[in-house]
Amino acid sequence: MTSQASELAPTPAQAAEPANQPSAPPAMPPFVPKSPLVAAVYIFSSLVLGLTQGLGLNLITANLQGLQASFGATQSEMGWLAAAYFATNLAGTILMFKVRTQFGLRRFAEIGIAAYVLVVIAHLFAHDLQSAIVVRAIMGIAAAPLSTLGFYYMLEWLPPQKKMSIGICFGMLGSTLALPLARVISPELLQLGDWTGLYAVELGLALISLAVVFLVPLTHPPRVKVFDRDDLVSFPLMTVGFGCIAIVLGMGRTLWWLETPWIGVVLALGIGSMALFCIVELHRTNPIIDLRWLTGRDMLIFAGALVAFRLLLSEQSVGVFGLFTVLNMQNDQLIPLFAVIGIVTFAATAVLSMIIKPQRVEIIHLTALILIAIGSWLDTHSTTLSRPEQFYVSQALIGAASGLFLPPAMLNGFMKALARGPQYILSFLAVFLTTQSLGGLLGSAIFSTFVALREQFHSNVLAQGITLLDPVVVQRIQAYGGAYGRVLTDPTQRNTQGLTLLTQSLTQQSWVLAYNDLFLLIFYGALAAAAALLLHLGLRALGSARVSTAPVPAT
Repeated sequence: MTSQASELAPTPAQAAEPANQPSAPPAMPPFVPKSPLVAAVYIFSSLVLGLTQGLGLNLITANLQGLQASFGATQSEMGWLAAAYFATNLAGTILMFKVRTQFGLRRFAEIGIAAYVLVVIAHLFAHDLQSAIVVRAIMGIAAAPLSTLGFYYMLEWLPPQKKMSIGICFGMLGSTLALPLARVISPELLQLGDWTGLYAVELGLALISLAVVFLVPLTHPPRVKVFDRDDLVSFPLMTVGFGCIAIVLGMGRTLWWLETPWIGVVLALGIGSMALFCIVELHRTNPIIDLRWLTGRDMLIFAGALVAFRLLLSEQSVGVFGLFTVLNMQNDQLIPLFAVIGIVTFAATAVLSMIIKPQRVEIIHLTALILIAIGSWLDTHSTTLSRPEQFYVSQALIGAASGLFLPPAMLNGFMKALARGPQYILSFLAVFLTTQSLGGLLGSAIFSTFVALREQFHSNVLAQGITLLDPVVVQRIQAYGGAYGRVLTDPTQRNTQGLTLLTQSLTQQSWVLAYNDLFLLIFYGALAAAAALLLHLGLRALGSARVSTAPVPAT
């Protein structure tokens, strides 16, 4: 991404780069227009690489419950598959980016995809959960080149003036569509052979991706030396820090935060490693991440906005999908809903590519916040009788908001980094990936914990109204017990079964009420974020008006 985007870097900013930063890479070769057929090949290559990376993650996370029997594991144990992937993916992506910059794109692509193929093959021999967790952790690193290469292939066929519109919008389309697509194709794949069916698709896509990088050429960006001996200290600290935090966020809710002592130990280790990493980076001449730039006012606001959006978009992944789990909805029953989400996300991306400009980023994000607010408000009316078709409109709005959020955010970050010089792209990449990967885990941890606490509250409130002295309750127990009339002749046993069914019904109702509370929380959060954005725009406009009306000093 760096070399392609550096074509648009402002010349004065590049000339004024700080003395302690590595020199900017040489200029890229002039752009050569591609024929429609060649352009179609590059678009296909970008989508395949993006889908390979996205499905490699989402095919497993979307089917953790369905894979429990295959591995003979509990729900909490299955959570390690996703936690292991995220624990290595973030640091692995930053490492692979530096490898690409110093050793060249072609070698980076060929070795990276070949390693990914080998890891996917290893999945086919992971017959127990422990070995599967190890393989998922390795895949977190091996999958790091895929999204970057997918972005490169989309930029390759575009002229420079289209790279920051069509390129930045469609460059991540494959990985964006992977989430709904994974849930659409999962039922059929599980019927083919449980987890082996999922891994077979991963292997097929990985082999296609390997053929792509060998047969479809990319422009070779100039190599720049970016590694030094201090990386031997910084990278292990960064890897341990990000990995520990990802494990805590991924497993804390499942094992519960205060009931598992090792969670506190791992969290302390992660915080300590990140603190040492920051100390080392602040004293380096050429740091991996420029912390002084990232802790500036503009970048802190930018990072905060990314985290806020990522949390709000958890309405779909944590809220609605969690609600469907409570309502005993399986993936095969949700295929039409996932198809709607995918189609709307693609349409939003297409529309965005025609209107995206740096000066419109805030307006586009404001639109996305409004869509999230409307969608979450519609979902607050869920009941135990709600079915997927009643969520088409609300989830279409959330899907459109997701498609509208990411490309403008990346464009905004690119422009901030390029204004300082192309060497700042790695720092931008770090904050962008951190907010997206760890932001997603943070959103899942916070909101799932919130739902669990609210379920306990609603369960206690509902239980207080259940008494056998109430004739309505007695009538409901008898009605539930009547379902066992043909197999249980003893009235006492029928009433016992009826009471059990009533308790299960109350538990399901308390979960639905808890998810409605979550949707309401996200609704208010989206409104608060929209108000903050409007305030920011108003203050900026007011400051610009004061500058324009200020008297010019006499010369």
